Amino acid sequence: MRIDTPEGLRPVRKVLPIRALIPNAITIAALCTGLTAVRFAITGEFEKALLAIFLAGVLDALDGRIARLLKGSTRFGAELDSLSDNAAFGVAPALIIYFWILQELPGFGWLVALAHAICAALRLARFNSQLDMDDQPHKRAGFLTGVPAPVGAGLTLAPMFVYFWLEPTGINYPTIGAGFTAIVVAVSAFLMISNLPTYSWKSVSIPRSLRLFALVVVALVLGALLSAPFMTLSLITIAYAATIPFSIRAYSKVKRREAASQQ
Repeated sequence: MRIDTPEGLRPVRKVLPIRALIPNAITIAALCTGLTAVRFAITGEFEKALLAIFLAGVLDALDGRIARLLKGSTRFGAELDSLSDNAAFGVAPALIIYFWILQELPGFGWLVALAHAICAALRLARFNSQLDMDDQPHKRAGFLTGVPAPVGAGLTLAPMFVYFWLEPTGINYPTIGAGFTAIVVAVSAFLMISNLPTYSWKSVSIPRSLRLFALVVVALVLGALLSAPFMTLSLITIAYAATIPFSIRAYSKVKRREAASQQ
């Protein structure tokens, strides 16, 4: 597009609005935090690496909500978010868990770490490919398909959460076990690319009578994260894993109701 000016014709430049820049900046911050976690893992500072991944998860949860709040959602932002998620919740956790203990399983440990990174990438690619699809049975019923990449990263790192939680009691690496950790990572990788229905936070609604109670619970969880982060993260990941059978059962009930209504 061109406009007339005293100097002649000149092109009109498209300017990126600030409301679109802010969520993208948060996404970049999440990417940087995830990559910084890898640096901490390389230097053996695993507690800092875990906290960096957690911070990346918080930033990832904020960028989309802020984009919708500011009406700054763009296709570019969606693609950037997926690339950031792949690095922060796919590549970074795979390297962290490998440097921590999977390297004790020569050859096999690296394959397990690769499985997490690959499945996270496949999960994100599937999510992007379905953005414009109308026929999504799980989404239509208020469920997700498989485990989201940030949650998958948390499940993969769960053995580390438990280790650093129980470390003051004298627990050591053999107690956790490289083999057990490999099983956890493999299951987490499978859950990310599976077709299992899982609960979506977007479908959770809190009755008005329980909103004050919910605020108290959120405040207590935040306090627990600050005072005992690894204990809290361990319990959160275990609790989430425990919800998966219930989400499968709940989705089956929804499908049965839909089938009954169509008869």
